[in-house]
Amino acid sequence: MKKSVSLLLIALLGIGFQLFAQQNKRPKLVVGLVIDQMRYDYLVRFADKYGDHGFKRLLRNGFHLENAHFNYIPTYTAVGHSSVFTGTTPANHGIVGNDWYDSSLQKIIYCVDDARYQTVGSTSTNGQKSPYRLQTTTLADQLRLAQNMRGKSIGISFKDRSAILSAGHTANAAYWYEGGDEGKWISSSFYLDALPEWVEDFNKNGKANAYLNQIWEPYAALESYTESIEDDNPYEGLFVGETAPVFPHDLPRLRKTNQNYDLLPQVPFGNTFTTDFAEAAIIGEALGSSSFTDFLCISYSSPDKIGHKYGVDSKEIEDTYIRMDLEIARLLKFLDKQVGKNQYTLVLTADHAAAQVPNYLKKLKIPAGYLDNNAFRSFVQKLALEKYGTKTLIENISNHQIFLRRSTLNDLGLDIRKVENYLADAILDFDRIYKTVTAHALQNTSYTSGILHLIQQGYNQKISGDIVFIPKPATLGGYYKNTGTGHGSGYSYDTHVPVIFYGKGIRKGHSKKYHPIIDIAPTLANLLQIEFTNGNSGTVIEGVFK
Repeated sequence: MKKSVSLLLIALLGIGFQLFAQQNKRPKLVVGLVIDQMRYDYLVRFADKYGDHGFKRLLRNGFHLENAHFNYIPTYTAVGHSSVFTGTTPANHGIVGNDWYDSSLQKIIYCVDDARYQTVGSTSTNGQKSPYRLQTTTLADQLRLAQNMRGKSIGISFKDRSAILSAGHTANAAYWYEGGDEGKWISSSFYLDALPEWVEDFNKNGKANAYLNQIWEPYAALESYTESIEDDNPYEGLFVGETAPVFPHDLPRLRKTNQNYDLLPQVPFGNTFTTDFAEAAIIGEALGSSSFTDFLCISYSSPDKIGHKYGVDSKEIEDTYIRMDLEIARLLKFLDKQVGKNQYTLVLTADHAAAQVPNYLKKLKIPAGYLDNNAFRSFVQKLALEKYGTKTLIENISNHQIFLRRSTLNDLGLDIRKVENYLADAILDFDRIYKTVTAHALQNTSYTSGILHLIQQGYNQKISGDIVFIPKPATLGGYYKNTGTGHGSGYSYDTHVPVIFYGKGIRKGHSKKYHPIIDIAPTLANLLQIEFTNGNSGTVIEGVFK
C-alpha cells in the first residue's frame, strides 16, 4: 500500500514538474509586429542605412524567411492582418477585403463596423467596431483559451481593422487612433466600458501635438539617400497646401489644411507615437510580468500611408524606413528591460507589400498602367445590355469582382453559369484585364498553383462575387491616376514580405524556401504548445526553434 502511494506521489510530482517545465518554456510575452506595406526588399535595399540594433539585430539573432509570400488575392490590410494571425486565408476566415459588397444587404460594408457597440474614449462613432465578421479564432484567442482565459491580449494600431483583427475575439482590448481635432487613442464597448487610466493619461500627454509641431526633414543628408529617385518628381502625391512633393514638409503649417491630427499617421512620427503607446500599454497592463503568457500586436500604419502618397522609390519612403529601424531598436531595448532578455518572442512581418508607381515604370519602358474603373463598369453594363437586353443584370462591381443580380436572372430565365462564362470571356477584351474566372469554376475546380490558385484561396463562397477578374502586372485602379502606389494583387511585388522570428525559443538562421504567410500562426502555436487556430490551414515551419 505504502509503495503504491509513493509511486502515485512520484507520478504526480512528475506531471507537476512537466507542467512547470512546459510553462517555463513559454515566453512571458509574444509580440506580433506588423509593418503596414513593407516590401521584403526594403530589408536589403536600405540595409546600409540601418543601425546594428533594429532590423539587423533581428536578422543577426533571429530566424529569417527570405521567400515568404501571401498566398491569396486580395492583398489588403484587413485581409493581411487576419491571415497572419489566423493561419488561414479569406476562403476560411471570411475577411475578403477592407470593405466589400454584401449581396444580401445590397451595400458595401466595412470589415469591422458593428453598430451594436459604442465608442469608448470619444463621442464620435469611430469606435462602433468589433471582430464579429472574422469567422475563425486568432493565435491570441487560442493562447487565452489554452490558459483558461488568463494572460492578456491587446491590439494596437492607428487603423481600427489592424488592431481588432489581429487580436481577435477574446482580446482584453484593442486600441486605434482618432484624428481630426482629437489626436488620441480610442476603443469599442465590445472590449471595455471605459478607457483604463493609463490610456487616459497617455491621451493627455500632448505628444501627438508635439510631433505635428515639427518639420519633417530627412533624418540624414538627403544626398545620401541614393537608394531612391530624385526628390522632386512627377510620380508622388502632395499634401494639401504643398506645391511640390519635396523635403522639408512643414507639418505645423500643413496640419491646418490636412485635417489637423489626421496628418500624424501620414508621417514617420506616427510610428514613434505608436511605439510610445505600445510601451505605455506594456507598463500599464503589466504585460509579460505574470506566470501566464501575454500577447501584444503592434501594427505600424504610417509606412502604408506614406507609401500610398509617395510610392516605393521615393526619398520619403527611404527616410521612413531609416526611422522605422530606430523604432525597432527602441522597442527591442524597451522589451529587454521591461520583460527581460530571452523572455519574449517576437515575429516581424507585413500585411502586404506594394507596387511601384506605374507611370514611373512606363517611363523606364516597363509595361504598366492604370485600370479605368468607370470605363470598365460602363463596358460591362454595355455587354449585359447588348447580350441580354437589360440594364439591371450587373448588381455591383468592386474589389475586382462582378456580382450578378439574382432577381434579373430569374426574371429572364437565364442560366447563371452561362452568364458567368460569357461575361468572363468577354471582359478579357478590356484594356489591362489579364485573367478572369467564374465562381462556379472556383467552386468545382482545384487550382494548385499560379494566379488562379491565389484567387481560389481568397475566394469565399458565402461572400465573394460571381466573376473575378485580374488586371495585368503593374496595374493600379481606383483613385490612382498618376501618382502614388497601391496594392491588392497576387503579383510578387504585393505578396513578398519580410518574416523574422526572434527571441525566446527561436534559433539563429534563415530559409530560402517558399513559405506562405499563413505558416506564422501555427509555428508560434507550436512554440507555445497550444492548439492551432480553428481555421488553420498553415503548417509549422521547421528549423525555426532551438
